[in-house]
Amino acid sequence: MPAEVPGAPVPLPTRKLGATPAFPVPQGIREAHPEAKATAKALDEIRDKVDRANITGLLVASRDGLLLASDTREIEDDSVAAMSAAAVGLATRFVGQAGLGEARGAMFQGSLGHVCVFPVQGPILLVVFARPDTTMGLFNVVAKQALTLLQDALTTAD
Repeated sequence: MPAEVPGAPVPLPTRKLGATPAFPVPQGIREAHPEAKATAKALDEIRDKVDRANITGLLVASRDGLLLASDTREIEDDSVAAMSAAAVGLATRFVGQAGLGEARGAMFQGSLGHVCVFPVQGPILLVVFARPDTTMGLFNVVAKQALTLLQDALTTAD
C-alpha cells in the first residue's frame, strides 16, 4: 500500500464490475408528471420557431425538478431539470431579499455558453441554452421569445 501524501486527493470508491447495487431501483414505479404530455407537445410545436442560430437547446421541467420534455444534446436532462428548480428557488429568494419584486428568471453565463431558467406558468419551468458567441443581450431577447412561444403553445393546448 503506497504511503499517503498529505493534501493528496483520495480516490473515490468504485463499484466492481458485475456488482449489483445495494438498493435495486424498482422498475415501473415512476409515474408520468401530469404536465409531461402537454409540455412535450408544446415543445414540439415551438421547436422550429425558436432562433436556432443562437439557441442550442430547450428543456422543460417541473418546479419540483422533474424532467417534462427536452430538446437538448450532450447534457444530463434529469440533472439539469433538478438544478433548474434549485436555480429558480434561489433566484426567488435572492430577488425577494434584495427587494426587487418577483423573480422572472435565473441567467448564467459560462465559458461554453449561456443558460437561463424561466418560470413559465404554474409548476412549469423552461431552461434555454445558447451558444458562447451569443451576446447576453441577444440571449435575453431570444430566450424570452422562446418563453413566450412556449407559454402560447401551452395556453392553446388547454
